[in-house]
Amino acid sequence: MFTIFGIPSAALFGQLLIGLINGSFYALLSLGLAVIFGMLNIINFAHGAQYMLGAVAAFLLLQWTGLGYWPALVIAPLVVGAFGILIERTLLQWLYKLDHLYGLLLTFGVALIVEGIARNYLGSAGLPYVLPDSLRGGQNLGFMFLPNYRAWVIAVSLVICFGTWYAIERTRLGAYLRAATENPTLVRAFGINVPVMITLTYGFGVALAAFAGVMAAPIYNVSPQMGAELIIVVFAVVVIGGMGSILGAILTGFGLGIVEGLTKVFFPEASNTVIFVIMAIVLLVRPAGLFGRRA
Repeated sequence: MFTIFGIPSAALFGQLLIGLINGSFYALLSLGLAVIFGMLNIINFAHGAQYMLGAVAAFLLLQWTGLGYWPALVIAPLVVGAFGILIERTLLQWLYKLDHLYGLLLTFGVALIVEGIARNYLGSAGLPYVLPDSLRGGQNLGFMFLPNYRAWVIAVSLVICFGTWYAIERTRLGAYLRAATENPTLVRAFGINVPVMITLTYGFGVALAAFAGVMAAPIYNVSPQMGAELIIVVFAVVVIGGMGSILGAILTGFGLGIVEGLTKVFFPEASNTVIFVIMAIVLLVRPAGLFGRRA
């Protein structure tokens, strides 16, 4: 075993791996928030609760129907995404022309209700969720041991994040989405149903959060508080990257996950606050965020 800056390589690369895993969830959740804010102009504070619902749905599918991880990875995001569409159609659609504060307060209230119901039926303690058999074990890379499931989480997060960025920035559908944000009247003139597009966009953003929740279940266990503990950090990531910036959410999510992991090695006392310190510095230098556009 060799050392880097006097630190054993196993410890350094282990924390780097943890940082990449956390960054994967930061990126997925930040991506969903950026998509929703960019299209709907809503600050979705219920995103953490929707992340938690993905994990809870996977747990209930296993307990009630015996469906394991792989079916849950498809079914849970669809179910939670449909729940998000219901919220958008019944509540959020009335707030689009109002100040951001109204959407934030409404979604914060939805988050409290959802988390309270989950706590009432599941309790406050974390519930274990088993790893899929096909992703058990790991690979010995010589300088560290890489668990298969952790590698899967990082790889699939990269594919989904950059696939979503490509779809929004490089395809015709993405052009319609961006145009509907700037000039919905013009987009309607081309025969496109903008309200349906907006609804499906919100459902997709919620489904991304639920997908992240299913992937997090075997690592962090299933708890009603799992979203509340993460959403503040994710909002800091979004602010640093730039509100509404898809690429900013992805790169900042992975980057800050790595920074947080390395901070635990070199300065453990600051690991819980380093992201917020970076946010304060970025806002002082560039209020719109690293990748955001100035108003």
